[in-house]
Amino acid sequence: MRIAIPYYMGNIFQHFGHAPQFKVYEVENHQVLMEMVVEVEEKGHGAVAELLRSMDVRVVICGNIGEGAMRALQNAGIIFYGGVIGDADEAITALIQGGLKYDPNIKCTAHEGGHGCAGDCADCGSDCGGDCSTCGH
Repeated sequence: MRIAIPYYMGNIFQHFGHAPQFKVYEVENHQVLMEMVVEVEEKGHGAVAELLRSMDVRVVICGNIGEGAMRALQNAGIIFYGGVIGDADEAITALIQGGLKYDPNIKCTAHEGGHGCAGDCADCGSDCGGDCSTCGH
């Protein structure tokens, strides 16, 4: 089974539709058999969901995720675990071992009030990898 994580510098990127990369893992019998980092060329919920579907990804572990991205993943037949933060490799290990801490009620509301930092916080001068809680957005 293929599992993907929006990825930035080893961590789970916190803005699903704007992730610069995804780390994709091939998992079988509770072991990681392969891992690769894939560059995301087209941004946006639908484009990212289609990229993952085309790679036969079945599960996504992510941080913040909005309703549009949730629908895109569901339409692509991809299960997701949202609200996860921290190291990507540790998240895969936790999922495999049955101890992944996630938020089944996660709902990113960044676009409802205008998200001034475009997901990478370049506008506010922070290198937060999309976790805009550090810049107030």
